[in-house]
Formats: sequence, C-alpha cells, structure tokens
Amino acid sequence: MAEQAKTEPKLPDPAEVSGIMTDIAERSQRIVAEFLSRQSGEKLGNPDPLGIGAAFFEMTAKMMQDPARLMQAQVNLWQDYMALWQQTTRRILGDEADPVVAPARDDRRFKDEAWSDNELFDFIKQSYLLTARWMQGVVTDVDGLDDKTKKKVEFYTRQYIDAMSPSNFVTTNPEVLRTTAETGGENLLRGLQNMLTDLERGKGKLRISMTDYEAFTIGENIAATPGKVIYQNDMMQLIHYTPTTEEVYKTPLLICPPWINKFYILDLRAKNSFIKWCIDQGLSVFVISWVNPDERHAEKDFDEYMLQGPIEALDVVKQVTGEDKVNAIGYCLGGTLMAATIAYLTSKNDDRIKTCTYFTTMLDFSDPGDLGVFIDDVQLNHMDKLLFEKGYLDGAEMANTFNMLRANDLIWSFVVNNYLLGKDPFPFDLLYWNSDSTRLPARMHSNYLRNFYMDNKLIEPGGVTFDGVPIDLRTIKTPAYFLSTKEDHIAPWTSTYAATQLFSGPVKFVLAGSGHIAGVINPPAADKYGYWTKTGKPPKDPDKWFEGAKQTDGSWWGDWLAWVGGKYGDGKVPARKPGDGGVEILEDAPGAYVKARLT
Repeated sequence: MAEQAKTEPKLPDPAEVSGIMTDIAERSQRIVAEFLSRQSGEKLGNPDPLGIGAAFFEMTAKMMQDPARLMQAQVNLWQDYMALWQQTTRRILGDEADPVVAPARDDRRFKDEAWSDNELFDFIKQSYLLTARWMQGVVTDVDGLDDKTKKKVEFYTRQYIDAMSPSNFVTTNPEVLRTTAETGGENLLRGLQNMLTDLERGKGKLRISMTDYEAFTIGENIAATPGKVIYQNDMMQLIHYTPTTEEVYKTPLLICPPWINKFYILDLRAKNSFIKWCIDQGLSVFVISWVNPDERHAEKDFDEYMLQGPIEALDVVKQVTGEDKVNAIGYCLGGTLMAATIAYLTSKNDDRIKTCTYFTTMLDFSDPGDLGVFIDDVQLNHMDKLLFEKGYLDGAEMANTFNMLRANDLIWSFVVNNYLLGKDPFPFDLLYWNSDSTRLPARMHSNYLRNFYMDNKLIEPGGVTFDGVPIDLRTIKTPAYFLSTKEDHIAPWTSTYAATQLFSGPVKFVLAGSGHIAGVINPPAADKYGYWTKTGKPPKDPDKWFEGAKQTDGSWWGDWLAWVGGKYGDGKVPARKPGDGGVEILEDAPGAYVKARLT
C-alpha cells in the first residue's frame, strides 16, 4: 500500500491555486499594459531585419529547379520512417531492435531513461531526429546559393529544428509529464510564475533566467581576489592585484579582457580564477576593467579603447614596477585590440609589450563561423539605425545572439527547467557572469562589424587606422602565444589559427579542449579537457598542424607559465604591492566599473 501511495498524483490545494492564479492574472495584465505602452511610441520598422525570409525564398526557388533531388530526399525520409515503424513494432512485440537513429553523445535533451525505455517516447525521439536530419540534409543539398545565404538558411533551419524538439513541449517530454503527475500540475504553475518574472525583468521581453542571481555578489563570493584600483579614466579602471608570494617575475603581466563581457570571467571563484592562479605562481598581475558604456560613449571607437586602455595602462604599470616592458594577454576582442595596439606601437618604435598571449582571438575574419550569419548590409544597416538612436548596443541583444549559437544548452534547457519543470535555475558562477551584460558604444560596434567581420580589413596593411596610424599586423615581431579552443562556437579554432600566419615574430599555437570559456578557464586542479601543442613554425593549414600535434592531458596553464615566466619572465624580484610607485589607490578591487549591472 505504501508503494501505491507513492505513485498517486498530488491534488493541489484549491485555495493556493486560486491565489497563484490571481497573482498571475495581475502580473500578466501589468506586463501587457507596459508592453503596449512602449509599442505605441515606436515606429514600425523592417518586418524582416535579419533577411531570413529572403534567404529562404531564394533557397526554395533554387530547390524547385531540381525536383528530382527533392523527390529523392522525400523517398529517403519515407524509407527511414518505414524502418522506424518496423523497429518500434518489434520492440512492442518484445523483441530487441537497434535504433534507426540515435542522438549525439553530447545531446542532453534525451538523457531521461524513458526516451529509450518507453517505446512511445523512443518513437517520438527517433521520429524527431529523422525529420531533423532530413531537413538539414535538404537545405544543405541545394545548389546555386551564395555562401552567405546558404549559411543563413542552414543556421535558421537549425534554430527551428532545435525549437521543435519534443523535449520542449509538455505532452512529449516524459520527465515533464511525470513531474506534472507527481505535483498535481504545480510545476506548470511555478513555471508560469517563473516566466512572468523573466518577462518583468526584461520589461516585456523574455529574459530567461540562467542562474540564481541572488547567490552571487561581485567582490564578495565572485571576482573577490584581493587587489586595488590604482587608475581610472572614462574607459577603464586598472586593477593591481595583491601579491601572494615574496618574489615575483620581473616582467609584469597586463591583461586586456574583451569589453563585450566583463573581465571577471578570469576571476570567478578562487578554485577557477585564472587571475588568482597567476598571482600564486609569482606574476605581478594588472587587469583592465572596462566601463559599461551608455549614450555618453556613443562616438567612442577603437582609438579610445586603445589609447585609454592598454596605452595608458602601460604608463601606470611602469610607474608601479619601474619596468619598461610587460607581458600582455588579450582575451577575444581584447586580443584583437592588443594585436592592433602592438602594430600601432611598432610604427612608433615602441617595444614596451615584450610578449602577447591571445586567448581565442580573431584577427583574420574571413571565416567567422556562425556569427557571420548576422553580418550583411541589410542587417548592419538596420542595426546602425538602432545603435545610433540609443548610442549603444544593448547588452541583452548581444547576449541573445551568443545564446543562439548554442540554443539547446543556453536557451531551451532553461525553458524546460524553469517553465515546464517549474524549477529554479542552479547557482552557477559562469552563467551569472554570462548574464551580466555589457553595452557596446554605437560607433565602435558599427565599425567593428563592418571593418572587421564584413570587410576583413584588419589583415590588410593599412586597412584600418588607429589614432591616425595605419595598422599593419605584418610588422609585429613581438613573440606570440595563441590559445584557441577546439569546440569554440564564437571564434572557431581554425579561424583563429589563421592569425599564426600574420606576424613576423615567433608564434606558438596551443589548442585546448572544450569551448570559448571552459577551454580557457580550465585550472590544473580540475584535470580536464587536455590540450595540443606542436614545436616549430605553425604551417598554413590548421588541419596539417593538428595532424602532428601532441596531446597532453589536463590544463594548458602550466605550459603557458613555462613560456611566459620561464622564457620571458626575466627572473625574480621582490613582490610589488598596490600603491607602489606613488600611485593613488582609488578603491578595492574589483572596482565600481565592473559592478555596473544592467537591469
């Protein structure tokens, strides 16, 4: 009897449900009223600013020119379904039968055992996978499309396929159905409340919660490595971190993070903080913390980011340490800026940057991966209109773009967890950082997309100018350490690898496992992922490099330390402390700039 009682569905309390529904109705009415109020003052813009309709229209026209190929695809799908029916029938009759199609090993949508153990849900899963494979095959097999249109069609087909997964719907997700029965539907009510909370937070736009935002406080349990802000201007604060060793490498380390995100991805918590690890290894660490721009920064461009970023930081680091040279790190867009900065300094016979390490950095944008889907004249003209009306790109829009690159992990998994299962998101430092959006100045962002992504001018000698100086990456002789990640969806490693052919100086290329963030933030204690290295000058072909590369287990951090410290650290000196050199201490790290959180 006890076993039977466990399986009985829970009956909800009518009074509790009534109170919840009243709250839902009031919040829904308020959200709709606010949304309509905003819409009344907005002009109707381009109904298809991304050019999706035009791309699919062109794809359809090309497809109709070869009806035989389309018919063959239909026949193949029918044959697959016949095989699936036969496999399912055999299972229902009690026979063993291998699946017709199986999800990828890393596909977490179908991890619940019912997707395999239950014949009905197994059929739903395989039916979806077969249809998805057919759709992707049909759009990929169309001849006559230009490369940009083809990639756009493939990308948005994948978005549609991901959205239509049976795991995203109540009636076709066994875990959701089981939870609904066990809770008497309370999970769906909680899920609706969670959705309303996200709509309220996004002021009518759905901003899906990815983590418990109350679980972290910047400067207390995240971005909490001790240090001081020792310099500040309109674009950045410079942090000098407190040493933990009596001696440090003579050559200090200056880190230039991207301003698309905040710097503390490198300083999440003590166990996975790259910054803290560097300090503990005896490096004098200085980090740029960028301002979160608003309309006042609308006309700021790369010139200001360079001059008021690494250029001014170099002067302050010298004042503190007395050293003429630094080892530098640039992460993602920060690496792009550092390469241009070094070319700028080279033109002035300024060799203050002794080495530069580039984390997942694009310099040659000829193959930007899926991000290229968002770059064309139609989309950029539409974006420019929005950018210069506000003076900046809203951080949430950039976050949504990046999330679309991994929709199943960064969108739909949270839809299922938060709205269908009615659970609160798990406290996760990396996802807290990922949700801590930053804006981008209108002028800088517009020029970045046009000159770098669309026209690929950075690799052209003199293609872009910084502070009136034509930038020529070929002049760079500064030793470089390129760190890319094997599963990077933002800066594909084969694209970042192209930068190894641009410089005149020595280049070391290292490929880490995992993706754009996890592959970089991979402390040795975690003993995860591994990395690949190869001696000698990197060949032009990235696949050729990989064929002869040596794989090593664990983190690449130790390999980098041997390079930057052992080879270019220039020995040890007594540790420098924040405030040395007579600089003024403005406040404790991580400083006020990084704490500016967008609502």
